[in-house]
Amino acid sequence: MENLETKVQTPEPKLNDMQHLKLYTKQDVLSLTKLRRFETKVGERLQTIHHAGEIEKSIAESSARYVLIGIPEDLGAKGNFGLGGADTLWVPFLQSFLNIQSNDFFDGGEVLLVGHFDFGDIQYLIDKTAKSEEEKIEAYRHAVITVDDEVEHLVKIITAAKKIPIVIGGGHNNSYPLIKGAAKGWHKAGVLELAQINCINLDAHADYRPMEGRHSGNAFRYAEEDGYLQKYCIVGLHENYLPQNVWIDIVNNPFIDCITFEDIFVHEKRTFLQSVSHATGFTEDTLTGIDIDLDAIQNTLSSAMTPVGITPVHARQYVSFAAADTKPAYLHICEGATRLSDGRTDATSGKLISYLVSDFIKGMQVG
Repeated sequence: MENLETKVQTPEPKLNDMQHLKLYTKQDVLSLTKLRRFETKVGERLQTIHHAGEIEKSIAESSARYVLIGIPEDLGAKGNFGLGGADTLWVPFLQSFLNIQSNDFFDGGEVLLVGHFDFGDIQYLIDKTAKSEEEKIEAYRHAVITVDDEVEHLVKIITAAKKIPIVIGGGHNNSYPLIKGAAKGWHKAGVLELAQINCINLDAHADYRPMEGRHSGNAFRYAEEDGYLQKYCIVGLHENYLPQNVWIDIVNNPFIDCITFEDIFVHEKRTFLQSVSHATGFTEDTLTGIDIDLDAIQNTLSSAMTPVGITPVHARQYVSFAAADTKPAYLHICEGATRLSDGRTDATSGKLISYLVSDFIKGMQVG
């Protein structure tokens, strides 16, 4: 696979290149933190950007190892004919995460909270101008390109400073700019010889659909075709939702591997942790992005919610084990929602994500 980093020298990202990024102050964080005497919450401990006009400098100078950002958008999911709602998870997650206890198990001071991207103006424009569903789909896919560019810029800044992005989505479309930005950033930092990384994805779907325009179903295809994704392994893939053409591409590609949900839980060829171990072994030769799609977890609100899936405990085991047994390039949790466009709600989704983020950081400390 050809590597584009050797062909194109991308200009240094600037704050103007991320016009949809909303930065948080410490006061913003504390306003969501429920202070209590004799206790210390994570919201009191985590760091924020000190120089709004010099985001690159602020990130580089921070003592934090992890940089937390939100991408509450559902443009990519809608562009993939999915339900809207992936834009509703960020704030409930943040409210839960900021209020967990800071203690010997997880301090919180090692996390830098940058803020979130707000693409509401793009959604408003599409709703106002698109005259048909076909026009909307095309508009969503075009809009994802803007999301790609801004997310890539920020992730490149973070990883060039040798820090690990923790990204809460949003749709799975954001894996493409995450992979691209992380590959470029870690390469610039001197950690990678080539601007390529591997990826493990716990998901009911491969998200390897054809390059028909950017959406949540083809992030890994674009990342591979553009030369930034080297190896890719999917854990828990549902056979019922695997297109034949995608399956043929996976079988014929030595850089892609998968373990289906049926092989793990129906035929019991491997245990769940054996499957995760296989994925970490497959990708162990270089930095690895860790993805988890909430539609893999049974009865968890998402655009492709499933009645048959892994348990929340499995999800926590996956994140913890992968963090400890790989060289993580980033953590990406996506496709979850607290309210879908069809009216379904679940107030617990944010708390679930909070567990996963803290599990990842604890797993990194073990690893």
